[in-house]
Amino acid sequence: MKWQPFAHKGCSYDLSHLDPFYWNYTAKAGEKRPERMYKFQVSFSMHCFTRDPFPDEQINEVLWYKELKEKRLFCFNRYGYSRQLPAIIKSMGERTCWHTHHDNFFTIELMSEQGRTIEYEVYFDVTKATRQGGWLNLVVQSAYERTDDYASLQPRKKKIRLDVIAYNKQSGKKIRRPI
Repeated sequence: MKWQPFAHKGCSYDLSHLDPFYWNYTAKAGEKRPERMYKFQVSFSMHCFTRDPFPDEQINEVLWYKELKEKRLFCFNRYGYSRQLPAIIKSMGERTCWHTHHDNFFTIELMSEQGRTIEYEVYFDVTKATRQGGWLNLVVQSAYERTDDYASLQPRKKKIRLDVIAYNKQSGKKIRRPI
């Protein structure tokens, strides 16, 4: 889905950096496995640049971002960080990923912002695409800075590499959730 820009106070917030794209990822050979190439169709949900209102938060109607099935509050903070998401995804093969208890996965990008380090959590899922040729879908479901308001519920327990996720999803093998 291509996201429409968000307009506020005479400014237009372009969302084209979150347009779907194709990405080829080559997993390096290991002791027991050959080099493999995976083809991904990457897309992003509106949760990468919007959020739910906080309890008792008064929202100005102009701050709502509406899509066909969903309406959420445009988040300027999430929007700013979302500009880095395509690069984060394209480096996913070199990153540490973790399981969640919801059958999806997440990675954490450490960023420096005005002299402090922040943790930026990126939640994603991988599914087999209907497109011929062994394609996979990688959907970024949500991404946000870990703060007191958005503390992680995800323990960093069980690591998993992208090549393991891709191989199992492409082969139709179940990935066991951590206990």
